[in-house]
Amino acid sequence: MNKKLITAFYLILNIFFSIVIVLLNKWLYVHIGFPNITLSMIHFVITFIGLIICEKFDVFCIKDIAIKEMFFIAMAFCGFVVLTNLSLAHNTVGTYQVAKMLTTPCVIIMQMIVYNKHFSILVKLTLIPIILGVVINFYYDIQFNIIGTVYATMGVLVTSLYQVMVNIKQKEFQMDPMQLLYYQAPLSAVMLFFIVPFLEPIEQTFARSWSLIDIAMVILSGGSLIFHETLAINQVIGITLTLVGIILYAHVKMKDTQMVVSDCEDKERKPLHKV
Repeated sequence: MNKKLITAFYLILNIFFSIVIVLLNKWLYVHIGFPNITLSMIHFVITFIGLIICEKFDVFCIKDIAIKEMFFIAMAFCGFVVLTNLSLAHNTVGTYQVAKMLTTPCVIIMQMIVYNKHFSILVKLTLIPIILGVVINFYYDIQFNIIGTVYATMGVLVTSLYQVMVNIKQKEFQMDPMQLLYYQAPLSAVMLFFIVPFLEPIEQTFARSWSLIDIAMVILSGGSLIFHETLAINQVIGITLTLVGIILYAHVKMKDTQMVVSDCEDKERKPLHKV
């Protein structure tokens, strides 16, 4: 089968499951009141089980790394998932999703300040519509609330820090994302396991029983249908601006990467001069 078709299939599959997970989580928060940290812990456990299965089928190989090397990145992983879930619980699905897009400019700013990394002027310009779009969306969100905004902001900051740390660890230990996640997921689950009894008593988690019909409802419905979320025209403009910014950023970054690769190839082709 054509490699491009396989890639396209997996991309579509990834988008589909990403949407389903967001809607499912939102439905659990709105209609069930499922505890956030418990849900995050379950997510980590299921992820680890999935990784074990993938490893058995030789999808990736396990690298031997000291657990202490993964401690801080696992903490950041906990913060990233818990805070973004809290943002989803206290914001509309649209606002939650748009807020996550602030991660891109935040990561760039962190890399510029902390690691003195340089980006082209075009890359910097693409950040303007992203930030402007997010601000417009939040300002005109009819369900705007301070708590939701605080969680969204904290989620963006911790997610950005996590992404920077992932990039560092991958380079440091020559690990791919699955190899890194193999250590992160169980360690993060254990961390949350000790927090849950204090912040989310067990009777709160199992206060009601659920049916398969409940879960099916989420998969078959969208955010607007389930949660009766309406978008103001200004929010639509904000979301559109953000998406345009993200697309432009991806395009410019791809062009920059191609130019760097092309320059490296040209240098390699140049013959060495005899002394």
